[in-house]
Amino acid sequence: MSVQPPRTEHADVPLCEKSNLVNPERWLDEYGDVLFSFAMVRVRDRSTAQDLVQETFLAALKARGSFAGRATERAWLFGILRNKLADYYRLQSREVPLDDPEKAPEEEGFFHAGGPGKDGWISGIAPNHWAAPDASLVSKEFQAVFQECVSALPEKVAQVFLRREVDDTASEEICKEFGISPNNFWVMLHRARMGLRRCLEVNWFGRKRDAK
Repeated sequence: MSVQPPRTEHADVPLCEKSNLVNPERWLDEYGDVLFSFAMVRVRDRSTAQDLVQETFLAALKARGSFAGRATERAWLFGILRNKLADYYRLQSREVPLDDPEKAPEEEGFFHAGGPGKDGWISGIAPNHWAAPDASLVSKEFQAVFQECVSALPEKVAQVFLRREVDDTASEEICKEFGISPNNFWVMLHRARMGLRRCLEVNWFGRKRDAK
């Protein structure tokens, strides 16, 4: 990733005095790749992701005096990047219309329409039992499959899903960022969940069954 390390006037501070300072000199080496990956899966454009990480470093450099150790340096930088992404989403929502956000989901046939099992999964197509989900979620192999599945979603649908389910952003804030109604938000979130369900069934659960 061709992000440039931020310049700092603290470069000549003796090492013994740097312990209480945020250390911009090592940001690129320690956090550049993980910040870039985080941005890349959300914007799907290498140049844009690089710009967002660069903007994150520059904003952090300007605000380093306010860093009081209430969070880790990594968490602090991720928080700044999330704010940069939120600004990016707001700009995109004004420039690029969403693709038929009111369109009904295509997966309605997965659930019972009435009776005692209303809104429940139809037998035979319900998701497989997920053994040891906590272990899978921290698995690099699962994360790679998950990222591929997210990348297969429509871009705006994926962005909404990641903001809600991964970044844990409030629904109201997401609606403002993307310029969408609460109904559009829930339709897009439903699409994302169902699309991921289908993809993971094939590429994660299905592969695990085949391996047995």
